[in-house]
Amino acid sequence: MRTWFLCKVKYAKETEEGLLKSISEQYLVDAVSFTEAEAILYDRLGSQIRGDFQVTGISKSNIVDVFFYEDADVWHKCKVTYLIADADSGKEKKVTQYMIVTAEDVKQAYDRIQESLSNMLVSFRVPDITESPIIEVFPFEKDEVAEQLPPGNFRPLETSDEE
Repeated sequence: MRTWFLCKVKYAKETEEGLLKSISEQYLVDAVSFTEAEAILYDRLGSQIRGDFQVTGISKSNIVDVFFYEDADVWHKCKVTYLIADADSGKEKKVTQYMIVTAEDVKQAYDRIQESLSNMLVSFRVPDITESPIIEVFPFEKDEVAEQLPPGNFRPLETSDEE
């Protein structure tokens, strides 16, 4: 299961007037731990941000899924609710989940979340959509794990077909 971490990064950015202004931005990172989330941020942002930057906060996010569309760069947080039957009591239980989707505006975000969830087996509602302050999302990539392994005597296990 994916764990999304909401990460805050602070750095100095040059304004149009040529002055340096301290800004804080939010990023969403898919990682297995706080430490890995921070490492991914330093790896990815090191080439994007000029000068020094500081990770000022990392917290587990309540976001369960991310839907990226290439034609938009604004993230919208969608509250999705649905009912499921409780196995023990047989009563219906309301479930609330949060997902983010890229869209130009709230209407397009609503249409895209409807499209993305169209294969759900239960009916759902989208009672709330807000524009998110998240600048960028860093999903899990297998290559990053290999790069983070410690150097030295590490060797992958070898398997033999003769056994």
